[in-house]
Amino acid sequence: MGCSLSGLNSLYDAVNGGGDVWINENRFRIVRQLGEGGFAFVFLVKEIVAADASSGGGLAKKVKDPAHLSADGTYAMKKILIQNKEQLELVREEIRVSSLFNHPNLLPLLDHAIISVKDGQEGGWKHEAFLLFPVHLDGTLLDNSTSMKAKKETFSTTDVLHIFRQLCDGLKHMHSLEPPYAHNDVKPGNVLLTRRKGQPPLAILMDFGSARPSRKQIRSRQEALQLQEWTSEHCSAPFRAPELWDCPSHADIDERTDIWSLGCTLYAIMYGVSPFEYALGESGGSLQLAIVNAQVKWPNAGPKASYPEALHQFVTWMLQPQPAVRPSIDAIITHVDKLSAKLTK
Repeated sequence: MGCSLSGLNSLYDAVNGGGDVWINENRFRIVRQLGEGGFAFVFLVKEIVAADASSGGGLAKKVKDPAHLSADGTYAMKKILIQNKEQLELVREEIRVSSLFNHPNLLPLLDHAIISVKDGQEGGWKHEAFLLFPVHLDGTLLDNSTSMKAKKETFSTTDVLHIFRQLCDGLKHMHSLEPPYAHNDVKPGNVLLTRRKGQPPLAILMDFGSARPSRKQIRSRQEALQLQEWTSEHCSAPFRAPELWDCPSHADIDERTDIWSLGCTLYAIMYGVSPFEYALGESGGSLQLAIVNAQVKWPNAGPKASYPEALHQFVTWMLQPQPAVRPSIDAIITHVDKLSAKLTK
């Protein structure tokens, strides 16, 4: 899936105030803005299909898996304002990496375009990217946890395990590629949830801007510091593995960095936060020290303490400070299936 820089590929009009956007040969109408962060904006858009188009026209002609098509023609469109060449390369890499994955628990990239636009202030040219995805209007796991916390609600043990199992399935797909890929930023804010009547929520892992081949050989202090600098920019601190905070000068990094983040995320599905964020609120507390020493604090009172001890032990198993003794994604899937059979009878 290549990236085109032709201005003909994505002509748009008044994106911030409504109007239409063309992504390649398909036209979409801006419905409303869903969110924003940094130089990126996410919009709800609706496909405008020409009246004389056949049922196989429009986006349906381009998308390989019909399951990714919206019944009502609505999608999520991410618009990225690209400030420099480095950001342009990062967006290109995100598009390339996203095209590698095909799994029901990983958010698919349906279409994209990168265009050149005239900079009215400086007179030069800048780039903007448009990425099209299926829309999930129930928000992220983080959004849902925040809303539930306000209502003093929690996920049931069954839902906790079901959400977690789906994340494991998505990561297994990434870890099974050749070469294996690590997501590098597994966290509640990167998990989309869709509520389904009479069923546990559907969980989909998104945002592959930090995903890279997982296996790296570190053989010098310079390489260790370069890795730490990269992860400080691309991996959210409360979910970042210890070896990415303080990388040895001789180390083999692999996809078990994701296993640490997965353990933090399981804790967050139950309790709404990373197991180490308490350190940010303590006088003299250090998030890095709490993580490097795997100092997990468990709620000891109220309804939040009502999850089975087996789930706490499961989290602890994933949060091994030494990556060599951390379980693989296959071992985690085997264990979560055993827990589901035992705890959700």
